[in-house]
Amino acid sequence: MRASRALPFSLLPLLSLPTPTLTCRVTPLLNLRDTSQCSLYSTTSQVTPTFSYRLAASYTGKGQRFDPKLDTYTFNPLSLRSRFTSPSKSHRPNSGQDAFFIASVGPSASPENKDQNGNPHPQPLAFGVADGVGGWTESGVDPADFSHGLCRYMKEYAQNYTSPPTKSPLLPGSLIRSAYDTVTKDPSIHAGGSTAVVAVASPNGSVEVANLGDSGFVQLRPGNIQYASEPQIHAFNTPYQLSLIPAEMMERSKAFGGEPLHDYPEDAAVSRHDVRHGDVFVFASDGVWDNLTPGDVLYVIEKVMGQRGLGGWGNLLDHGGLAGQTEVGREGSLQEKLAAAVAGEAKAASMDGKRDGPFAMEVRRYYPGEEWSGGKVDDICVVVGVVVEV
Repeated sequence: MRASRALPFSLLPLLSLPTPTLTCRVTPLLNLRDTSQCSLYSTTSQVTPTFSYRLAASYTGKGQRFDPKLDTYTFNPLSLRSRFTSPSKSHRPNSGQDAFFIASVGPSASPENKDQNGNPHPQPLAFGVADGVGGWTESGVDPADFSHGLCRYMKEYAQNYTSPPTKSPLLPGSLIRSAYDTVTKDPSIHAGGSTAVVAVASPNGSVEVANLGDSGFVQLRPGNIQYASEPQIHAFNTPYQLSLIPAEMMERSKAFGGEPLHDYPEDAAVSRHDVRHGDVFVFASDGVWDNLTPGDVLYVIEKVMGQRGLGGWGNLLDHGGLAGQTEVGREGSLQEKLAAAVAGEAKAASMDGKRDGPFAMEVRRYYPGEEWSGGKVDDICVVVGVVVEV
């Protein structure tokens, strides 16, 4: 269950309920939950395969009409220009308080960085989703400023990343920390909060994810949910969240004996995943997970695959078929259709008063006497990645 939006601070003492348990090793130095032991697949071939990640996003703001043709974005690592890079509110995607980013790691977006077929050489990519905490509106703060600022700074940091002499790769936790530090110093962002789920995907087939709050992701294979993240919540409707809290608000809450909700990038759950050709990653805000289960998302993905002649993901040994449908610059690419399909299904479910989703079931679990039925209307943001062995 993905918890819904919470107020930025509480007049009650901060709850410290345990994060949902995974059978994982803990990295005490950084206080990050390292789920590297959760990987269920490893490559055994003597020749190490190389992977490319074909990415697209789809989104729709609460109360806005969803247009699958307009409300999508397909990432092209060869493009020297990118949408949604301006800090101006008028240049943001139609995603409300939700935000996303997709970026090449390092200054490698160049027309020369492509093979003889025009496809980019495989390179590390960073991508993620942030969901602004809606409760800040009660304090006169636009939650979208924090979430969109966080994604903009994560994108900039990833693009400008230069590996140190130790050849250390960029890590998603470090990416969140760097962007968070910049957001808190940005004079145009006075307050706010956000969840975040961020990945760095490497050509060697390793994907590391840092997930803080109730956004989340799934790794899918034909007929199989390979991995589904668990939400981090302090209590019902109260997710972990990065926060920028003005000093006067901090003092006011303490005067009433409360403690502002204020989590840190180091509190994120970190997991590492090995990939196969044909794997599909779906990253999304709680506007999706409050209305769709991981099984629902798998059903949507399989339906689109079938419509594209890839039922059961097709013959995954035929690498050309999947590569061709996801190639850079292709109009109506597979990753774009998958992202739009998930966003569209979540939008429909959120507005269906008779279709009980995960949020409705959680309300009944926590509050048996509460009458709640149907979906939960919210902003929706989805990033889909299709893994292609090259």
